[in-house]
Amino acid sequence: MGLSLKSTSSKVLASAALLAAAAGVAGMGTYGGFTASTSASATVNAGTVKFDVGTAGAANRLTVAATGAIPGDTVQRAVTLTNTGDQSLTAVTLTTAAAPSSKLDTDAVNGLQMQVDACPTAWTEAGASPSFTYTCSGAITPVLVSRAVVGTKMALTGLTSVAPTKTDFLRVTLTVPTSADNTFQGLTSTIGFVFDAVQRAGGASK
Repeated sequence: MGLSLKSTSSKVLASAALLAAAAGVAGMGTYGGFTASTSASATVNAGTVKFDVGTAGAANRLTVAATGAIPGDTVQRAVTLTNTGDQSLTAVTLTTAAAPSSKLDTDAVNGLQMQVDACPTAWTEAGASPSFTYTCSGAITPVLVSRAVVGTKMALTGLTSVAPTKTDFLRVTLTVPTSADNTFQGLTSTIGFVFDAVQRAGGASK
């Protein structure tokens, strides 16, 4: 029995000695050696895509209703678009919808037809509300050829406002075709205009 106890005690002491030796080696490893470090930082700012329509008035006559239109009549309204963001755009589209709606907007052939033109400077307005007419001191550029008044995501071509801080002076012309018959008399359609800015494709930033 005594031999057994001594044997156990020896094993414990031996284990303790090994642990102490290992601790000593670990402690020696914390000394010496060269080190160096450096750091850097980069700031990333998100771009802003913002597109504005002129306030109601000379810069936005789309809020002015027209009444008493007959076949062959045209309705002209000016509107200013400005890229007030800091990003270039891939495209600008126009979506129109009618609420309330009538045959004036649902008949794509005999109903209202729409054309959009651009002037390099602000349009010169003449006539009293709501019978506005507009002339341009420069070359007129069609940005949407004549078509039925209601459409979705219609591309407006040749706009300068695809670039930041640039402005486009547009004239929207609505025409009642001469082919409109008596079934159009007394009808009313209210056309809403939504201009959408499409951001540039992602890639290398500035």
